[in-house]
Amino acid sequence: MESCLLDAMEAVFKGFRIQDWQPRDRAAAATVIRTVLTEYGLPWEPTGADRDVLAVEDCYLATGGEFWVIYQGSQLVGTGAYYPIDRGDRAVEIRKMYLLPLARGQGLGRWLLQQLEQAAARRGFQIAWLETASVLATAVQLYETSGYQLTQGVETPRCDRLYCKPIARGSITAHQPSATNSISTNLYTNS
Repeated sequence: MESCLLDAMEAVFKGFRIQDWQPRDRAAAATVIRTVLTEYGLPWEPTGADRDVLAVEDCYLATGGEFWVIYQGSQLVGTGAYYPIDRGDRAVEIRKMYLLPLARGQGLGRWLLQQLEQAAARRGFQIAWLETASVLATAVQLYETSGYQLTQGVETPRCDRLYCKPIARGSITAHQPSATNSISTNLYTNS
């Protein structure tokens, strides 16, 4: 299945390069997630809630989802993903939105969330769900100010908040894909 990552296989936001996950990214993506979880006192669960980052091919790519990585230069500094779930008709869960401290506070998280929503909507998904922990106060604020509604039914033990939001085409502004998959698209710069 073709990637819906913006217009191309790669995009740029304020000097950060966002691209489709590749097998070579497995260890670095896991390290980013483990580092952020540890920073907030949350457990890294490689055989539980985090096994998907070690099995991206099976958990995301083979199921109709996507997993993206964010680079600054040659350093992987963040991740973001979604995959289909059984929580209603055409639902996805947005997962693994983690940024190292050097990538925070620049609007990258909000932009990444919007791109994940738009990519899922282009694939015909209608509602996005996500789980998070209250200790991730900035993430909670991001989700709430992005239109996510708090609901019940958390499934991941380290999480205590479940959110959902309609993302069907027309409910968000979707960026139309181009005919090519190899051109880097500069979507936002500091100039």
